[in-house]
Amino acid sequence: MTVTETTGEDTGARTDTCAGPPQGDRRPDGADKYTISEVAALTGLSAHTLRWYERIGLMPHIDRSHTGQRRYSNRDLDWLALVGKLRLTGMPVADMVRYAEMVREGDRTYADRFELLKATREDVVARIAELQGTLAVLDRKIGFYADAGRALASERSR
Repeated sequence: MTVTETTGEDTGARTDTCAGPPQGDRRPDGADKYTISEVAALTGLSAHTLRWYERIGLMPHIDRSHTGQRRYSNRDLDWLALVGKLRLTGMPVADMVRYAEMVREGDRTYADRFELLKATREDVVARIAELQGTLAVLDRKIGFYADAGRALASERSR
């Protein structure tokens, strides 16, 4: 599981890279076998969180070494980057798990994934508008106190 790769018939190969360009400090594909502690250091997630993501179905099918140690790939890191962005949107974990399940189900779920991401985007846009209104209030208050501070300083200097 993780990032899906699809091949367009007319457009050539296309890869869904999830959350943007690869981060630095990555190994080349083929040599990209990271331990859970390395992934924790790269992503800022705890090993506990990574194991929990696996347990709830958000990160299933993590490869294992012959000793049973988890081995993450660059594709897994891409997926974790997307999950991090989805968390920042405020998407509930249950919806993230549902999205992961839809990705695993393949192309037939494109419309459902589209709708889920579109609804999430609408929520983000509404939150941004709310935050912009809050920022405007803060800017007015800051301006008020800056003006009041200048007036007090001017009065004291007389």
